[in-house]
Amino acid sequence: MAATTSVRGSATGRPIMRLLDLLGRRWALRLCYELREGPVAFSELEVRCERISPSVLSSRLRELTEAKILDVDDDGAYVMTREGRAIGKVLAELDRRAKSWERTLD
Repeated sequence: MAATTSVRGSATGRPIMRLLDLLGRRWALRLCYELREGPVAFSELEVRCERISPSVLSSRLRELTEAKILDVDDDGAYVMTREGRAIGKVLAELDRRAKSWERTLD
């Protein structure tokens, strides 16, 4: 994706807008979350993401792979790249914040 590529909600193509557009697509964040701890095969991702259709799963995995957030290992499982792992760290912090926030609601 070129630096000037526009995305939904932004004509500027700023990197933050491009990343938010990509991660904001249905199931994209969930897939990153499921892959944060190591390789997962397509069939296992289908199980973990109970209601995802195979075509949507395939599409999201392709988009995240093209964006160099995911890669495929020698066994055919999906893994986070270095950039993906960095996003995973952000998601881990967001998970901690969500748990903390949930406690305030009780």
